[in-house]
Amino acid sequence: MNNHEIDYKIHGEELQCVEIELDPHEAVISEPGSFMMMTDGIQMETLFGDGTETGGLLGKLFSAGKRLLTGENLFMTVYTNTSYQKRQVTFAAPYSGKIIPLDLSDLGGKVICQKDSFLCAAKGVSVGIEFQRKLGTGLFGGEGFIMQKLEGDGMAFVHSGGYVVEKELQPGEILKIDTGCIVAFTQTVSYDIQFVGGIKNTIFGGEGLFFAQLQGPGKVWIQTLPISRLASRILQYAGPSGRREEGSVLGKLGNMLDGDGF
Repeated sequence: MNNHEIDYKIHGEELQCVEIELDPHEAVISEPGSFMMMTDGIQMETLFGDGTETGGLLGKLFSAGKRLLTGENLFMTVYTNTSYQKRQVTFAAPYSGKIIPLDLSDLGGKVICQKDSFLCAAKGVSVGIEFQRKLGTGLFGGEGFIMQKLEGDGMAFVHSGGYVVEKELQPGEILKIDTGCIVAFTQTVSYDIQFVGGIKNTIFGGEGLFFAQLQGPGKVWIQTLPISRLASRILQYAGPSGRREEGSVLGKLGNMLDGDGF
């Protein structure tokens, strides 16, 4: 199935949304919950599976099962312009960060991304899962254990946390990254998990036991603030018992002096 060619515009700086302009009969797919607004003349429909309409019932069941493994919804939502004029539909990012437009036709037809990063795409783009073949990756990958893959030749949009850094790796070039900081990479990039090593690093490093190793050639997108890291930090400060004491020496006295009480 050919992907629909869509025009788009990204609005905002840190809390972004993407406005998709659809010609008559063009359509875009999205994850449930990412919809923000749309103009009159766009029809909304729920699809079972990965957003494509090929493969029959068995194929749809298989694709839906794969999506369930990644923790995603069993259904995708498709928005189709049923009018005779251009219409717009807008999708919002779920938290502070950047929306990354990916033209799959310029990226080899396939991009691998974090399982929670997909936002929306032109209808015809397949949203599936990417199993990591290496045992170390499968056991110790954390966020990278099962990743999503976007396949097709149309536009797709993924979301990152915080600021996004884009790197072009040369053949054989290696980049070592915290597993949660990976947003996406092209299919030519080799992906593996490496043990940090060293008893001091393991106990006192504070960065986990493993990191991701990406080897070029290919393009990589990296986020500065994974949602898992943000959520963990918020939980540390949630409630009176979870608040860190301010000042390593004053402790509760420091809290009282700055007006927060004990």
